[in-house]
Amino acid sequence: MGDLYYTIERDAEAQFREKMSRFISFARKVASADEARAIVKEYQNEYHDARHVCWAYMIGPERKEWQLNDNGEPSGTAGKPILGQINSKEVTDVVVVVVRYFGGIKLGTPGLIAAYREAARLALEEAGRKEMHQMETVTVTFPYVAADGVMKIVKGGDVEVINRTFDNTCSMTLRFRSDFAPEITGRLLSLDGVTLGE
Repeated sequence: MGDLYYTIERDAEAQFREKMSRFISFARKVASADEARAIVKEYQNEYHDARHVCWAYMIGPERKEWQLNDNGEPSGTAGKPILGQINSKEVTDVVVVVVRYFGGIKLGTPGLIAAYREAARLALEEAGRKEMHQMETVTVTFPYVAADGVMKIVKGGDVEVINRTFDNTCSMTLRFRSDFAPEITGRLLSLDGVTLGE
């Protein structure tokens, strides 16, 4: 279905060692880029003694809002493989942070890429994946005489009533899957006196 997307099931943590360097990775569910950046800052403060705190995030059902950061590692060796794992799992609304404690042995570019990729993979694997659906919210305004017709449509489909007011002019705020929007709004608008708003 067109409104289907995936996110992580739960926040998770994993650890990984490569040539004496210790990698601690975190996958956290987020709703916005601001929230993702705030979580990154939390980990930077908590792990201030680490050599690097690298990260990437992906936001939104369309997966169009993203950012990554190598935090001092050679360009493309940390944030990019982290984002690559987010893309590989096809999840969104997630930030993955990987903390590196340097163990004294340089890993080289291929080694860094592999290590950050593995650390991110482990955290995302631990976090699991769950289905989500894009939702639409509309306000329906209608005369009281149309209330029965509106309620039949609401009860007949996967429609959540968020708010309702019944008076001479009634209104309901409804929430439903985007894939069902054309059918539900079409049925509502077929009733006399019904109007839709955002």
